[in-house]
Amino acid sequence: MKKVFKLILLSLLLAIIVYIAFLFLFKPSNDRDWKTPKEILAYADINGNEITIYNIRNFNYRSNDDYDINYYDKKFDLNKLQSVDFILEPFSKFSGLAHTFLSFGFEDNEYVSISVETRNEKDEEYSIIKGLFNQYEIMYIVADEKDVVKLRSNYRNDKVYIYPAKTTKEKKQALFLNMINRLNKLKDQPEFYNTLTNTCTTNIVRHINTISPKKIPFSYKVLLPGYAAELAFDLGLIDTDLTLKEAMDMFLINDRALKYADDPDFSTKIRTIE
Repeated sequence: MKKVFKLILLSLLLAIIVYIAFLFLFKPSNDRDWKTPKEILAYADINGNEITIYNIRNFNYRSNDDYDINYYDKKFDLNKLQSVDFILEPFSKFSGLAHTFLSFGFEDNEYVSISVETRNEKDEEYSIIKGLFNQYEIMYIVADEKDVVKLRSNYRNDKVYIYPAKTTKEKKQALFLNMINRLNKLKDQPEFYNTLTNTCTTNIVRHINTISPKKIPFSYKVLLPGYAAELAFDLGLIDTDLTLKEAMDMFLINDRALKYADDPDFSTKIRTIE
């Protein structure tokens, strides 16, 4: 029995050594043949409370793979930041799998989303297993909601939930600035995505924990982001008095996204409870 235990232990140790060695074989890069939606990196200039973001993605989609390419630059005033929304996109029959990102609302109904994603090369599809082995870089996509929200709700036909975050104006500003600083860093210092440690949700948690004394604890609901809304709800991070089930019904935006797909006030309309 002891010999069997020793063999198992040695095999596990060898697997860990091989895994660590494998990780060091590759170096992250921003110079690859990227898929078109992942080709252009956003970056920003910070001048006090004025932040100019370059390369905000705003593709016009006809389907998931058919689109017109468009980017724009825009100035944002931190003093005019009013809201932060936590957006959840389940995309599997297994409820634990999902994509999460944040959207920031400014005065005059202006919204911009920041989505942490794998930066795929052409002919490279996402795999949970490959994500453990330095196969993808990570990127911060800054996008118009008519791109990054409507793509998911209207063309991928995934459910999309937009949950308003409960926090102070100062923390909203700090969170936005913290994410902007990180996307600037990634432009010069690329990193690998990792299925467990460097994902959409782990980065959001890291940003929140950086600016808030009340930390989000480690939880399987972070590793399985389909449960992230439940965790946020339990921690009082969602701005609602509803139950979780009631909140899920209210903040599911798919019907409104389809109804107001071509409305110039798309972002406002999908948040208007009818």
